[in-house]
Amino acid sequence: MSTSISKEKKTRDKAVKNLAVFLSDDESNEIPDIEMAKLWKGIFYCFWMSDKPLVQQALASELAELLLTIKRVSSSLRFLRGFWMTIVREWHGIDRLRMDKYYLLIRRFLNASFRLLIQAHWENSALKGYNAILTDSGGPLCASDIKVPSSLSYHLADIYLGELDKAVTSFDEPSPVPLLALLHPFIALAAQTPTSTTYKHIENALFRPLLAVLRPPRTSSPQKRARLPGSQLANIPSAACKYDPSSGGAIEALALRQEVLQTLFDVASAESTRGSNRRKMYTLYKEVAEDDDGSES
Repeated sequence: MSTSISKEKKTRDKAVKNLAVFLSDDESNEIPDIEMAKLWKGIFYCFWMSDKPLVQQALASELAELLLTIKRVSSSLRFLRGFWMTIVREWHGIDRLRMDKYYLLIRRFLNASFRLLIQAHWENSALKGYNAILTDSGGPLCASDIKVPSSLSYHLADIYLGELDKAVTSFDEPSPVPLLALLHPFIALAAQTPTSTTYKHIENALFRPLLAVLRPPRTSSPQKRARLPGSQLANIPSAACKYDPSSGGAIEALALRQEVLQTLFDVASAESTRGSNRRKMYTLYKEVAEDDDGSES
């Protein structure tokens, strides 16, 4: 087979191992962007040709795990950037019969990305690099790039918190999750997107469920508590901080909820925020704040 990674298990395992070595051995000679794009195009279409569900699942996991087997975080982030730029570029060409397996591939890479950052103890440069991959031109959460498919941001909003919670679960004693830093790409997109449906999806799939999960449950009206598909976020409320895990550790969930809400208000107040989005963010802030005030009285 002429593709860079075969769908046959024996050949694939050897190719994935060799790819990890190759990607790690770039300390003095970083892979140029054009070469990374060529590499990822080959990987993308190899995954395209993987037809059996078990093969798809195994290959998706093996490719995502490369982020953690590559020796240096900076090399892992370059590989991750190549992944997202390829996904954005090729997305409109994926037919409906293959869409589910690419959703799976995205889920695997998102989870591995969080585990990579946890292994790096949420180091500031790694976290900034990760956010830049998502928000720079060609990234899946770039508001100013008209080539980015809106369905990608929808899918990421749907799975972001659940995969973060799963990643935290896979470590015995992880550093506190810098939640506000990880939310930055979505908050920036919510402020800048020209599409009302994109804003609404981010609010309903990410902001509202998170704010609900960070609030202690009210026994008098349990039906008002938002539900997250596939996850109740068992770990994030008790293992998160604002930005820097080394500055004081995790903070209590209710305090973190107030910080998230205040950040939404502050971003809404910025001059660069679109007027229509500012009004929606203010409305969300007012609704949640008034709900909090009502529950305390």
